[in-house]
Amino acid sequence: MTNITIGQYLPFDSFIHKLDPRVKIIGVFLYIITIFFVKDFITYIPFIVLLITVLAIAKIPFKAIIKSLKPLIFIIVLTGVINLVTTPGKAIFSIWKFSITEEGIYRTAFTILRLVLIILSTSVLTYTTSPMELTYGLEKLFSPLKKFGFPAGELAMMISISLRFIPTLFDEANKIKMAQMARGADFESGNVIDRAVSMIPLLVPLFINALKRSGDLATAMEARLYRIGEERTKLNEIYMHRSDWISIIGFTIFCAIIIVLYFL
Repeated sequence: MTNITIGQYLPFDSFIHKLDPRVKIIGVFLYIITIFFVKDFITYIPFIVLLITVLAIAKIPFKAIIKSLKPLIFIIVLTGVINLVTTPGKAIFSIWKFSITEEGIYRTAFTILRLVLIILSTSVLTYTTSPMELTYGLEKLFSPLKKFGFPAGELAMMISISLRFIPTLFDEANKIKMAQMARGADFESGNVIDRAVSMIPLLVPLFINALKRSGDLATAMEARLYRIGEERTKLNEIYMHRSDWISIIGFTIFCAIIIVLYFL
């Protein structure tokens, strides 16, 4: 199994796993939207506590949590550095042509925290929802748009496949990297820029393998009579139960209270 856990489903027996996929999708959406509304550390404390609680209830291993952040460390650090050197304010010290300000440090820490919360909350969705459940949930949520000719089922399938393709893509990249290192390629020497440039030769075989896997998947779907626009039956229908309604209503009230208190 790949060391990248983002996008993977972890089949544990927990309350979060048993929730209707629509509840989890809407919950993650509300969580992210509310995070963008509030802009101070104190208001983020309830969200951090809530996320830790959900991860504990879902029995997600700490190792899996760290691995979900690993492939995005570069993006997180880059975003932090950009905020650090571009935020105006009271300068603390200067590095070359860039000034590090108090406001920049605060904004950098805040932005990194926000990114981590978004990544982990999205990971909770994929960790606790099987590919089939995720597709069914998205299709149900998009179903009202069918009246306007919107391809709800196809969009749900595309989103589900894209999410599940992430760990596969990283796994392929790791295999190609190991194969090229066995042939003498060096990906570890030099500074960050040198190592980034050395990764460029991985892109062509990775792109070719991605196209091949996509073609194999399309062939497999066609062999199972998957047709665009056709109505499909489901092996297991999903229904909202009392626990689902209580969870989504309770979480909506929680987010509303946080937003109201923040703007008061």
